[in-house]
Amino acid sequence: MADQTPQDVSSEKAVPVKRLWYRTTLFNAFVIGAVGFIAPGLWNAMNQLGAGGAQRPYLVNAANALVFGILGFMCIFGAPIANRIGLSWTLFFGAVGYPVYSAGLYLNNRYGVEWLVLVGAVACGFSAGLFWASEGAIALGYPEPGKRGRYLNIWLWFRTGGPLVGGAIVLALNNDASAKKKGKVSYTTYLVFTILQTLGAPIALLLSPPEKVQRADGSKVIIKAEETFKAELQALWKTSTRKDILLLLPIFWAAYFNQYSGNFQTYYFGVRARALIGFTSNFGTLLSSQLMSTLLDYKGIPVKKRIVWGFYYAVVLHIVAWVYGWVVQEKYTANPPAYDWEDKGFVEGYFVLLLWDFARQGLQNWLYYLVSTKTDNISELTRFSGILRGQESFGQAISFGLNTREWVGGRVPLAVNTILLGLAVYPTWLVVRDHVPVEEKNNENSITPNAELESDVEKTADASAVILPEEKVKFASAETNVARDTV
Repeated sequence: MADQTPQDVSSEKAVPVKRLWYRTTLFNAFVIGAVGFIAPGLWNAMNQLGAGGAQRPYLVNAANALVFGILGFMCIFGAPIANRIGLSWTLFFGAVGYPVYSAGLYLNNRYGVEWLVLVGAVACGFSAGLFWASEGAIALGYPEPGKRGRYLNIWLWFRTGGPLVGGAIVLALNNDASAKKKGKVSYTTYLVFTILQTLGAPIALLLSPPEKVQRADGSKVIIKAEETFKAELQALWKTSTRKDILLLLPIFWAAYFNQYSGNFQTYYFGVRARALIGFTSNFGTLLSSQLMSTLLDYKGIPVKKRIVWGFYYAVVLHIVAWVYGWVVQEKYTANPPAYDWEDKGFVEGYFVLLLWDFARQGLQNWLYYLVSTKTDNISELTRFSGILRGQESFGQAISFGLNTREWVGGRVPLAVNTILLGLAVYPTWLVVRDHVPVEEKNNENSITPNAELESDVEKTADASAVILPEEKVKFASAETNVARDTV
């Protein structure tokens, strides 16, 4: 169908130009990082308190189930939207709903108002769906392939820095002796968060469009945008039904299914202990991100081997975290505690939450890296990251829904999550085993150039692509390979 032919906006620069600091990949990494810091970062800070800092987790869990149910659909369909309106505006609309959600928690905490919690959940769900559909593609598609791990880590450091700073704010406002017992955090906490989150949308407008990004090596971001929205939906459907994507669905679901950690905090810890956990657990998350990203970006190991080693590392982390979690949970089921940070048994329960977050962060880094090595086209990468985050969100929605009930000892949500993780290992391994990273495909194709490929280069050049002479064969090989693999 002629109206569905992709438009290629990809090439190498023919003439060196002076780089503008606000067009560099580093500046754009800071933009996406700052929005992630303010919007989902502070949102995570609230939820790391356990149930958004509420005294009882059930209303907030219901609201979060609503958030992630909407978010799941919006992540998936956000890719066609992002490819039509642009990543900058997608990121802008992806940040506007977060302060509405925080305002709902503020009114509920201070005055007992419930309706704005649910309205805020709807607004946050639509907004967050667009945010996640664009954020992963920007973080992974803007930098050159050899720096993906580094820039992925910058993005995640910023996004984890949100809960870190937010946790410090919460701890500063909820650390007196009256907060030793179970209860809810100070309403001032939500007021501060709401004000800070209103800054996210204006910062998003500083993002450069993909075609204007200036990489350090002079290469351009590859864009193969569909000409119509209908064609975008068809491309999304084809991507969603790929065998490798279908095999990854179980791990997409299992990766973020553990929302029982919020209930675990409200059940067994006082307010200021939860505030301390919300602050300090982020250091473990940052360390986990750094370790996995260092492995995935290590140039001394082939890309495929990094992915395989990262897979085994993530599996071992989850085995350790979940075995320890089950042991402690069974102990607490028999004799439920209510720990303050001064109590003797506090560290034991704290390490359950620390290990869960540590394992989850390592798995998330690995998953995004794996997906990013499937394509060098940012339009397709937007679809991949949208599907990944969308399916994770469906898992989170069901998990939050599951945790609206007060299960005895937490056995039901823990058992469901454990089973999901176990079922996800083999299909994920099949994807890893058969995966050929796009960098390795391009390298293979660039080794044996031929006349047919050179002819393709000339055709591409006639179609207005500008290519460095010494890069013609390599670029043509990459384009031929991408076209063959896109379904």
